[in-house]
Amino acid sequence: MATLKSVYPLYLNNVAQQPNADLAVTDKFTGEVAFRVAQADAAMIDAAISGAVEAAEPMARMASYERQAVLNHCVSRFIERFDELAYALCVEAGKPIKDSEGEVGRLIDTFRIAAEESVRMTGEVQPLDIAPRAKGYQGMWKRVPIGPCSFISPFNFPLNLAAHKIAPALAVGCPFVMKPASRTPLGAIIIGEVLAETDLPKGAFSILPASRGGADLFTIDDRFKLLSFTGSPEVGWDLKSRCGKKKVVLELGGNAAVIVDVDADLDDVIERVLFGAFYQSGQSCIGVQRIIIHVDIYDRFRDMLVARTKALVVGDPKQRETSIGPMIDVKEATRLEAWVKEAVAAGGTLLCGGSRDGAMLDATLLEAVPAHCRIVTEEAFGPVAVLSSFTDFSAALVEVNASRFGLQAGVFTRDLFKMFDAWDQLEVGGVLVNDVPSYRVDNMPYGGVKDSGLGREGVRFAMEDMTEIRNLVVRRA
Repeated sequence: MATLKSVYPLYLNNVAQQPNADLAVTDKFTGEVAFRVAQADAAMIDAAISGAVEAAEPMARMASYERQAVLNHCVSRFIERFDELAYALCVEAGKPIKDSEGEVGRLIDTFRIAAEESVRMTGEVQPLDIAPRAKGYQGMWKRVPIGPCSFISPFNFPLNLAAHKIAPALAVGCPFVMKPASRTPLGAIIIGEVLAETDLPKGAFSILPASRGGADLFTIDDRFKLLSFTGSPEVGWDLKSRCGKKKVVLELGGNAAVIVDVDADLDDVIERVLFGAFYQSGQSCIGVQRIIIHVDIYDRFRDMLVARTKALVVGDPKQRETSIGPMIDVKEATRLEAWVKEAVAAGGTLLCGGSRDGAMLDATLLEAVPAHCRIVTEEAFGPVAVLSSFTDFSAALVEVNASRFGLQAGVFTRDLFKMFDAWDQLEVGGVLVNDVPSYRVDNMPYGGVKDSGLGREGVRFAMEDMTEIRNLVVRRA
């Protein structure tokens, strides 16, 4: 295993600074303080925003190849520091080491995609002579950087979800100030270390861990032209209400459902559902939470899934055989345990799991849970899934839509018409056919509807949000 330093700086206007070591970050498995990180105050956040404003013009002037070179440098250095990044993630997030390595791979993918897209900021030549009054007029448009961006990233993917903000900003030439999650700041700090090795203009980036109470400037300061937030729906929609005139992108929560139709290959489905429900201990906004199974295969599927779930190894995330590590803290594990007990008290059946030891909650499956229970209606964000059955595919689609969330959904079917029905009717940002909603490739458009958010990530789509169209009209006659 790699080793970590005991103290880490913050990054203010491209420069590492160590004003304090106030933020204690724990090893989520042991509960002990693993390292300390500098924490920014309001004056530092203000200075970072000022720096980003000063950097906006030189960032916009960077040539495509210069932006690409920065991103390619990051790719190379992340590959070199792969083991360190994975171990840091395993410690600060409690994420099983196999999942941590997967996230580092996605970090590298995201920056590599951004490097490719950085030289593809194309516009369009547009004929305007659609009427006699416009004869002789020619139109053209291009994309220009929107300006200083505010980024707030969550604890559950502290590398990759930070990358989905940082890499597109670098690709288009937007300076940014990032607030990483206080419980998992190290991934973003290491990205800052790598960025500091480049020749980005002063003020191009700041990475500032800060308390939620002291970080209002990330939301309300009008010098920012965009806020990109990933986190809980309650916090995200509140931030949007206070953002003023700036553009807002929200990637929020979900209680993702998967439909398993009668013609599905059950061995394949079990493997994918097991992954979708329990990877990184279920702490994913697109983790499988609701499993809706055709009645003709329900009993067989349930028994297979329960057997496989019981066999998952729960324990130290640093051990390679571990599948279920700790949740982010005891409070969250206690909350989810209470939701499980509430479901059982309301008439649901506990198929397996349900036991908690500190922040560790066993992989848990329930069935026959009343639709009003929180484990069905809210975001579990932990290793718990609920099984139900259907006879009519259209009714299964209605059940998926019976949610205030709409991030992604999965459908296992070999029927082409049902696939298109799902794509047409499911009120979600993405439909995954013959896979779980938990699957994401980092170049695809990703985001939700309803309470699940606003806007789309995925490198090219984030680049569009971080740019504005500037039109040119030429009168030639």
